[in-house]
Amino acid sequence: MTLQGVRWTADQVLALAPDDASRKAGSKLGAAGPWSEAGSCDEGTVWGLCKGSGSRPYRTVVDIADAAGPAYKCSCPSRKFPCKHALGLLLLWAGGDGAVPPGQAPDWAEEWLAGRRERTARKPAAGAAGPGPADPEAARRRAERRAERITAGATELEQRLADLLRSGLASAEQAGYGLWEETAARMIDAQAPGLAARVRELGAIPSSGPGWPVRLLEECALLHLLDQGWLRRDGLPPDLAATVRSRVGLPGPADGPPVRDHWLVLAQYDTADAKLTTRRIWLHGTGTGRSALLLSYGAAGRAPELTLPVGLAFDAEVRAHPGTGRLRAALGERFAAPAPTETRPPGVTTAQAAACYGEALRDDPWLESVPVTLTEVVPVRDGEGWQLADAGSEAALPLTPAALAHPGLWRLVALSGGAPVTVFGECGHRGFTPLTAWPRDGGELVTLC
Repeated sequence: MTLQGVRWTADQVLALAPDDASRKAGSKLGAAGPWSEAGSCDEGTVWGLCKGSGSRPYRTVVDIADAAGPAYKCSCPSRKFPCKHALGLLLLWAGGDGAVPPGQAPDWAEEWLAGRRERTARKPAAGAAGPGPADPEAARRRAERRAERITAGATELEQRLADLLRSGLASAEQAGYGLWEETAARMIDAQAPGLAARVRELGAIPSSGPGWPVRLLEECALLHLLDQGWLRRDGLPPDLAATVRSRVGLPGPADGPPVRDHWLVLAQYDTADAKLTTRRIWLHGTGTGRSALLLSYGAAGRAPELTLPVGLAFDAEVRAHPGTGRLRAALGERFAAPAPTETRPPGVTTAQAAACYGEALRDDPWLESVPVTLTEVVPVRDGEGWQLADAGSEAALPLTPAALAHPGLWRLVALSGGAPVTVFGECGHRGFTPLTAWPRDGGELVTLC
């Protein structure tokens, strides 16, 4: 594959941005003005000099064709990957107006590329057997001690839920958020971060508006079910037991058989709190038809390292994590750089999407949503909100509150223009969250997240 035969779109470039600030700054640098000596070569490299605030321009080079994913190098002091200069250079190249002509890479770019290829060659092959644990018996004892702490935490949580129901749900409103924060801290001490996260969510429900007692009772019931699942895990089917372990905060390794396919990158988006940024990347196997979710993390304000261009497909292996749904996967060996594909996932109606979520809940009652592609839907107003309505029936799915507050909604409305479109997103109990969309007759993916 040559670089000249693969021309990315601006949306695919901007999907690589680590945050909104980088996306905006990179867009400003996507014009020829600040750039000089820009060029590209068929081997998959783009380079250029970008004028900055100092006397010397920033040297920027991007390796697009690497099977491990796009790689970036810039002499600027930014700690973001890719930085705004790399984004701007890729946008300039994606424009295809001759501002980044073919040529021979300069020495400074070739030096970085040579070093990168040398390091890649020294890495062990993906999937190769690594050294086993230094002391398997010690590892077993640590796992047993952690399981004992989680059991103690789950038992204490059961008591607190029982106390809440005896005293009445109104007491949760009077106690405020402090009650739940203290309980969450106890779950962290018990090394059960999954339980802690669900407990923290309970704290916001009493202030969530009318009907909050019903929502609080529902969430308490799910938390009770998870507690009981952990306490009785030895009697559960293996897949369900693995799901319970994952939900309390003990995810197992990706031990499923490797599945090689050309994986279409359907969506990529980040969620963040004060300590951690989580990146979710949805893949669709163009040959197998399987869905896969890749998770990567960045701590202390850093963006996650794994970045894949939305709308392109790449030849790779993935391994599923244990659990009933087995949607979460780990990315294994990659055999080629991302490239365009005309394949799109098949779509379903809004009623079928709701049924898919209902069926998934039978195996995983704590599941927030499932990946779904809706076909032939039109975004329409629904009072103060919006919904996606089937073009051929009166059925519809409401959009989630998060989707209503996101500017991607207006991109979807503009793409549709009142006509049916195909939309990929997450369907759950709060509604549907659109992540990408494309015209019903195919075409480029438009990112909405």
